[in-house]
Formats: sequence, C-alpha cells, structure tokens
Amino acid sequence: MSKGYIQFCSLIFLLPGLALGQIQPSCNQCETDLITAGEIQQYIEAAMLTGLTDQQVRSVDIGKSNVQVALAHRGALSEPGPRSVAAHDLVTEVYVVLSGSGTNRSGPMLVDPQRRPPDNRAVMTLNGPGTNSIDIDNSTTVDLKVGDVFIIPAGTGHQFTYIEDHITYIMVRLDPDKVVPLMNSEDSRAYLAETLE
Repeated sequence: MSKGYIQFCSLIFLLPGLALGQIQPSCNQCETDLITAGEIQQYIEAAMLTGLTDQQVRSVDIGKSNVQVALAHRGALSEPGPRSVAAHDLVTEVYVVLSGSGTNRSGPMLVDPQRRPPDNRAVMTLNGPGTNSIDIDNSTTVDLKVGDVFIIPAGTGHQFTYIEDHITYIMVRLDPDKVVPLMNSEDSRAYLAETLE
C-alpha cells in the first residue's frame, strides 16, 4: 500500500470533521514572536565574546509542542574531539546555515553511547536528555554551506568533523515532550544585556 494512498484515505476521514468545523487550533490564542536580524547579530557577538557554541534565543510553548530557536557558532576544526558525537533523545534539530561551512556526519547507529549528566548545560537548557558517543556506524556525511537546511531527528547522532574557518547557523528545535525550559523575548534581552555589558 503506497504512502500517497494512506494519506488520501486519512484526508477522506478528516473531511467530515473539517466540514463541520470540529477541528480546533492546537495552540489556543497563541501569540506570534519575532526574532530580528539585529537580535541574531547580538547573539553572534555574544558567541564571539563568550566562546559558547550554542545559545538559546527562544523557547516557546506552541500548544502540543515547544519550539526553540538557538544560535550556534563554531570555529575552525581540523578533526573531531573524542566522544563528540551528540544525540538528543527527544528533541529534533533543524540547522539553517547563515555563514561559513562545515562537514557533518550523522546516523542513528551510535557506538558506545554514554548518557549526558542531568546537570549538563545542554541537557538543562538547550536540547534535553541525550548521549555522547565515540563513533557512528554506517554514517552519512554532508558538506554544509550558506543557505543549506539540515534536519537531525531526535535520537540521531551528529558530529562536525571539519570546519575550515567557521560555521554559524540557526537551530530550530522541535520539542514535543516539552523538556526544555521556556525562554521569551524578555529573557533574551536580559541574557544579552548581561552577556554583552
């Protein structure tokens, strides 16, 4: 049975509900949020100042899920560090490359995964529980450049293996289990004021 056929049948069953107006928004009376280019630039400046690779910009409740937006900046890398394969149990990441380039390898077959401790900064504030591994069996390698979008499903290992000069990217994180704390625009302004002062 084809995927298209299954989708068509699902639509047929949904149509009566759509016609009767029984489908409700999954986020009730939710407001939009804007992250300006200027705010992103401030996060890039904060990355240069602090050396932090990954900074949360927002974490927003959108009803059935949370969604996060983060800014990541990585400097030159000639080879990966030990146990640098990361995997996040519950959070999917989508990279949108803003500048620079880098080589990333990924795959679900992790070699010797070890749990990140619960007090790890990434676990507590960025992407929830996960592991670090020494390798990935049957991995796929991609060369990321400006404008590319890279989707890393929850549980899939990923690792930068080479960065010539730098790579800066937005990360959109999908958090259906709501394991990452919320962060609004006021929290962001406070963080930037403290970091850039």
